[in-house]
This record gives sequence, structure tokens and C-alpha cells, in this order.
Amino acid sequence: MITDVLADATERMTKAVEVTKDDFSSVRTGRANPALFQKILVSYYGTPTPLEQLASLQNQEARTLLVTPYDKSALRDIEQAIRDVPNLGAQPNNDGTVIRVTLPDLTEERRKEYVKIVRTKAEDGKVSIRNIRRKAKDDLDALKSEVGDDEVTRGEKELEQVTKRYVDAIDDALKRKEAELLEV
Repeated sequence: MITDVLADATERMTKAVEVTKDDFSSVRTGRANPALFQKILVSYYGTPTPLEQLASLQNQEARTLLVTPYDKSALRDIEQAIRDVPNLGAQPNNDGTVIRVTLPDLTEERRKEYVKIVRTKAEDGKVSIRNIRRKAKDDLDALKSEVGDDEVTRGEKELEQVTKRYVDAIDDALKRKEAELLEV
């Protein structure tokens, strides 16, 4: 029973770390990256649709991304959706068949802004892990009458070790992303 609670908590914490790392990839560095555009929603026939379902995204140069829509009628909607993204500063150029998105150079101030955003995302990931820990601890406390105090205490210590491991994983990913963002 205790192992089931710990296994469930571990699985959920792994997913929380993956989601946090995925969020990190949506914050841009000095290079154009298709992950920047993952969460852009385009109004396609009145339905918000992820950009990656409407077009292929390719790196053309370090700061240029080529967006090739599968349906040419969605070209204007895609261009508008990219233009409307806050904090991206992208300049989409529509030539009638593809969109070339040029990202501006990052200034020192902009880089520091992105570091703050990444730290916020990391903190959100840690909060998620702590919430998973709290639920697992409640589940372990509910088992006290069935398995005994010593077993529950051992399970709680193991839960703390698992929690620390996943919080450290987020901290490591944060350090890597900060270094990447501050690299000129």
C-alpha cells in the first residue's frame, strides 16, 4: 500500500518536471526554435487550433523560422496569431505561400526579463511537486491504522527523498535555462 502511494507520487512528480521543462522550451533564447510557437493558438474557421497542427515549422537561420501552412487559406490567420503573441517581438513576413518569422536580437534587459519568467515557471513546477507530496502524505497518514506508525514514518522519509530529487531536477533545468538565456 505504501509502495503504491510512493509509486503514484513519483510518477506524478516526473510528469510535473516534464511539464516544467516543456514550459522552459517556450521561453526563447537567442535562436529561433519551433518550440517557441508550440502554444500559439490560431483561429482556424472560428476554432482555436494549435499552430503545429496547421503548419510545419522549420529553422531557416539562427533567428528566422519558416512557417509553411498546410492550408493556404489559413495564412493570414497564422500571421495574425504570431503577431499577437506578447513577449515574442516576432516579425512575420507573408509572401503568399509561406511565412518567414524573424526574431529580434535579445537585449540585456530582455534576457533578464526572460530569466524572471523562467524562474516563475520553475517555482510553479516546485509548487506542483509540493502539492503532490502533500496529497501523498495525506494518503500515507490515512494508512496508519492499517500498517502502523513505523511503516508510515519510513514511507514519509522516502517521500521526502523523492520530493527533494524532483525539486533538484527542476533547479538543475532552471540553471541550464538561465545560462542559455544569459549567454550572448
